[in-house]
Amino acid sequence: MLQERTIRIIGIDPGLRRTGWGVVETVGNSLRFVASGTVTSDNKLDLATRLRQLHDGLTDVLRGFEPDEAAVEQTFVNKDAVATLKLGQARGIAMLVPSLAGLPVAEYAPNAVKKAVIGVGHGEKAQIHMMVKVLMPKATFDTDDAADALAIAICHTHHRQSAQARAAYANL
Repeated sequence: MLQERTIRIIGIDPGLRRTGWGVVETVGNSLRFVASGTVTSDNKLDLATRLRQLHDGLTDVLRGFEPDEAAVEQTFVNKDAVATLKLGQARGIAMLVPSLAGLPVAEYAPNAVKKAVIGVGHGEKAQIHMMVKVLMPKATFDTDDAADALAIAICHTHHRQSAQARAAYANL
């Protein structure tokens, strides 16, 4: 019997002020919390420096935890075009860093993350955080961004399994 391989996944919740990250491990259907945290940028500095702070912080996280795959939340468009553009730039860093490390990077809409974690596509942050704790009782997170990043990683564990199953079925 083949032993299933442990896959380490980093979920990233991009933001210019705070970018949350959460690392989980999955073997088959089991899920284990590894770590979570938040990379911050100094809002008194220029945009390029802030983006570099996010880049360097995420690079350090990837070096420290050596994930196999990454998942990033897609951003939504809000009423402030300037804020949306800045968030998009932070999201670019969130996708670039794992890609530069050679990781496959999946993207998930916020509603897909909520559906994977709480069962419906709409819900409050408190519901998401509670379900993260139910799914991984040892999980700790210092910010909402870190909790959201763990939810993104959990979402990826659900979707990657179904994608593998579809691929296996197609090869029969």
